[in-house]
Amino acid sequence: MFHSGGWWSYLKYDEEQDKPTFDRALIKRVLAYASPYRIELALVFLTIILITAVTLLPPLLIRDLIERAIPDENLGRVTVLGLLMVAVPLVNGILGVLQRWASSRAGEGIIFDLRRQLFSHVQGMSMRFFTNTRTGELMSRLNNDVVGAQQAITGTLVTIVSNIFLATFTLAIMLQLEWRLTLMAVVVLPLFVIPSRRVGKALRRVAREQMDRNADMNATMNEALNVSGALLVKLFGRTDDEQNKFEDEAADVRDLGVRRALIGRWFFMALGLVSALGSAAVFWVGAVLVINKELDVGTVVAMSLYLGGLYGSLTGLSNARVELATSLVSFERVFEVVDIPQDIIQSAEAVPLADMQGGISFDNVSFDYAAGGDVGLQSVRRVSMFRPSEKIDEEAELQVSTRRTALEGVSFDVEPGELVALVGPSGAGKTTVTYLVPRLYDTTSGTVRIDGHDVRGIEFESLAGHIGVVTQESYLFHDTIAANLRYAKPEATSAEVEAAARAANIHDFIAALPRGYETRVGERGYRLSGGEKQRVAIARVILKDPRILILDEATSHLDARSESLIQEALDGIMRGRTSLVIAHRLSTILAADRILVLDEGRIVETGTHDELLAIGGLYARLYETQFQATALVPPSGGKYRSP
Repeated sequence: MFHSGGWWSYLKYDEEQDKPTFDRALIKRVLAYASPYRIELALVFLTIILITAVTLLPPLLIRDLIERAIPDENLGRVTVLGLLMVAVPLVNGILGVLQRWASSRAGEGIIFDLRRQLFSHVQGMSMRFFTNTRTGELMSRLNNDVVGAQQAITGTLVTIVSNIFLATFTLAIMLQLEWRLTLMAVVVLPLFVIPSRRVGKALRRVAREQMDRNADMNATMNEALNVSGALLVKLFGRTDDEQNKFEDEAADVRDLGVRRALIGRWFFMALGLVSALGSAAVFWVGAVLVINKELDVGTVVAMSLYLGGLYGSLTGLSNARVELATSLVSFERVFEVVDIPQDIIQSAEAVPLADMQGGISFDNVSFDYAAGGDVGLQSVRRVSMFRPSEKIDEEAELQVSTRRTALEGVSFDVEPGELVALVGPSGAGKTTVTYLVPRLYDTTSGTVRIDGHDVRGIEFESLAGHIGVVTQESYLFHDTIAANLRYAKPEATSAEVEAAARAANIHDFIAALPRGYETRVGERGYRLSGGEKQRVAIARVILKDPRILILDEATSHLDARSESLIQEALDGIMRGRTSLVIAHRLSTILAADRILVLDEGRIVETGTHDELLAIGGLYARLYETQFQATALVPPSGGKYRSP
């Protein structure tokens, strides 16, 4: 609601609190997006001039009708004037279609360019960005804000130019018709300008806040309406709570929309009053001049018709600052994302690894998830929406208080073809180790090497092409099984896809489906069971055929029989390849050549199963409490030993 003191006090508060970035650099940057569409925009401006010229004809035609055609009783002239009156909207309509074509070409092109740049930039962000950003809010930037930014160029800018031409041409014609009445009309111009400054800032602030609240609403919808969120809501019986949360956020968007509309309504009411005063003055003076035989009635009628266009264009120009300020908010929000520095970048000297052997080395590696600062949408807001010492500061303090080093001084070597198991309690840093190898994050200090090469000096494509990862919660796209498998190798033949599926013990299941490999798996693969989804994910990695395998307990969702078969398949593809496995089951640990035991970000023990049991340390305790109960009889010919 408005602050005490009415709407004007609200505007005053806004003027003092909100200092927007509204400078030439921002305008120049915005116009840069229009540069590739110079021809289309030039055509738009040309049609604006022509439409303006045609629009200004009717008052002159009416003046000629009143002052010449009717007094002279010239029916031919009346007919011509009537036909010209019909031609005006026809020509304007044709020019309008041409203008719309050109503006839509430019506008849609700008939307495409912005979305392409945003998507490309976000794709290059590290996982830190995605863990700090809500998907719904990011989608709002990619959709709503991009469209708003496009409107700034093809909508607001075109409107401003149209009003400039209309006001200029109208004033020129009015001065030619009767300069005294024209001066009476323009004497009120300062009253158009005075309110626009404060109203522009107020609407800009409300527009930004409305966009932020709309992004929050989108984020809530995305979290509650995706498959995982909907399942969680139903399982915990929180449907009413989620409904109330959504209604509260939607109500904020509604209330801000009402506030925005009211501020604009007060502004236009003031401008309407100014226009009425100017028109009344012109009518009164014009009437006096007609009565005194100093002016013809036709001229007064023409002047009165031009007044509507003049004041309409002046109102638009007075509102130009308001419109431009609010529409530039969308550009600012787009730039906020584009300007977030990419913390994982490919070095100009990066090289491909043509013949990767698969050796991995961690050299005194430390990593802190918070070391890179807050990399998310909340950390890049250009204009503060809160007063000092409010919400943002509290959130920053909370984030600082929860920081913890994930890895500290970790060093180890994995030989090519070696299978190494990572073991430790929850939060020990096992997953962080696997994130640093494919460079999902960069180390805070220390170096991760593959075949002696710092991963920061290896080309992204080469690094990703030689590393295969199967996480505990595998992700599948809402597409066919075949498409999900070929995500690892787009050029794979049907035979290769089937061979990978057979190796992962999933082919028979797929073949029994009505549409076979063309069956859609649903959002995140939820049409499949956990074990089926995991086997598809394993088949995808088998199809990729990488030199390095990273498995986050890839068989955790499978029953004993399926796990045995999958482990046998993994035994086959791990042979001769470097494998780094986060192990939660004894069967996986027993298959390992070496075990690394992590605790609180450090490697505290290393050795084989028997060696670590003999030490009687953390591994022995974990074995007693966790691993012993998960012992699995190995497949025939397997590597497992009995506990």
